[in-house]
Amino acid sequence: MDQDRRGQWLRGVLAPCVLALVAERESYGYELAQSLDAAGLGPIQGGTLYPVLLRLQRFGLVTASWRDGTAGPARKYYRITAEGRETLRHATSDWQEFSAGVASILREGR
Repeated sequence: MDQDRRGQWLRGVLAPCVLALVAERESYGYELAQSLDAAGLGPIQGGTLYPVLLRLQRFGLVTASWRDGTAGPARKYYRITAEGRETLRHATSDWQEFSAGVASILREGR
């Protein structure tokens, strides 16, 4: 996949994807990056992921707490807030509508 195109697409969907993952269960950054990669978004660098997490935290969509690691340093775990769940609900609906329109256009353009 073209890396520039991938980067442009990621900028639009990374925050809602992160919200969806922390809605399933609280997670720390590296774990989120692994989940995003496993879902097919490709490797997400910390320089991309952590600013998104900080922005979500600043907007009150997630909370964060430090916990001691069982084998290693403490980790910052992220948990979705009620406002984050509402934002995710709207973002999911908006994405479904938008992506359906894009898919329709791309099908017609073949």
